[in-house]
Amino acid sequence: MEQALSGTAIAEPPRAPARPRKLRRLPSQRIWPTWLIVTVQIGLLVGMLLAWEVAASTGLISAFFWSQPSAIAHSLKLFFTEGNAAIDISATFQETILGFIIGTSVGSFIGMSFWWSRNYAAIVQPFVICFESIPKLALAPLVILVFGLGLASKVAIATALTLIVSILTASAGVKSVDRDSERLFYSLGATRLQVFTKLVVPSCIPWIISTLRVNIGLALTGAVVGEFIASEHGLGREIFYAGSTYDIAMVWVAVLVLSTLSIVMYVGVAYLEKWLRREIVR
Repeated sequence: MEQALSGTAIAEPPRAPARPRKLRRLPSQRIWPTWLIVTVQIGLLVGMLLAWEVAASTGLISAFFWSQPSAIAHSLKLFFTEGNAAIDISATFQETILGFIIGTSVGSFIGMSFWWSRNYAAIVQPFVICFESIPKLALAPLVILVFGLGLASKVAIATALTLIVSILTASAGVKSVDRDSERLFYSLGATRLQVFTKLVVPSCIPWIISTLRVNIGLALTGAVVGEFIASEHGLGREIFYAGSTYDIAMVWVAVLVLSTLSIVMYVGVAYLEKWLRREIVR
């Protein structure tokens, strides 16, 4: 009996069939059309301006320190009809663009020149790093004393801010040049100048392009800081003068115009960057 029981397999209870695992999909969001996004943005802006106006009118915030949109709109109208809007905007624009062009081009040339001699690079690079660590905006009063109150001093400050960034970026591009390609050029009988123009410069151009958006912001910062210290024209001078006379509405007007100018220049540099990248691909 026991042998019969021991030889008989005990039947296991049937298992429930395994449920298929539900596949989890990536969460999907409905992309709003552009017109709806713009409408929401405009609505938010209008709502904030209305809240600002009501708060200043009812005394929730100080209209003297914060001003209010109606006063800012009135000052904006006076700035463009009776003020020196064209002169101030033109001055800041010229200082920024000149500092941007000079600093980027000269700095990129110096950085790429490190390829010609390692000894030259070893001598110059420590000075570049030391100058990069110096707070250049602190030297702005000295620059104003040397170059005067005109355009040259603001361009010099803007150039100083963009120069070092361009040097360091271009020198990094030089270090990234493919050594095997360089040996191949020499093995085919190329001269050093040909290697520099046909290999080194094209290799550094993407690095230089990557600094354009940063440099335009640095150049604008240098120009405005120079106008804060001493200047005859410019949006920075307008902000400083309005702040010293407690004309808060005019301060907001100058900041608004300066922000618009910076956006325009940034978009222009972005298009320039895209055009240069397309030219490189070709």
